[in-house]
Amino acid sequence: MADFAVAAIGGRRIVTLRDAASFITKLPKREHDAPEWQAAIEALMLVADLGGPTMFARIGVLRALNRHHEQRAKPRRKRVRAYRMSDEKRSGLVTL
Repeated sequence: MADFAVAAIGGRRIVTLRDAASFITKLPKREHDAPEWQAAIEALMLVADLGGPTMFARIGVLRALNRHHEQRAKPRRKRVRAYRMSDEKRSGLVTL
């Protein structure tokens, strides 16, 4: 369970699946009913019931905790070289 550690709101740490379940049950009804938290709850239940990898539950909780944070990817742009076309290439003539 050591690979589940997550820093939660208010500096509280979620270390075990039980901590995560306790944290989620103490959420206000409006937060609790959010789709991200519902997905996190489902992932926690699957991990607890079927003994699956805790990474799924960890990802669900992290996504729910960060649901208000909009991550914008910065477009990567290559520097464009300035090329000049000669008069021959502009006219479509090819000279050898």
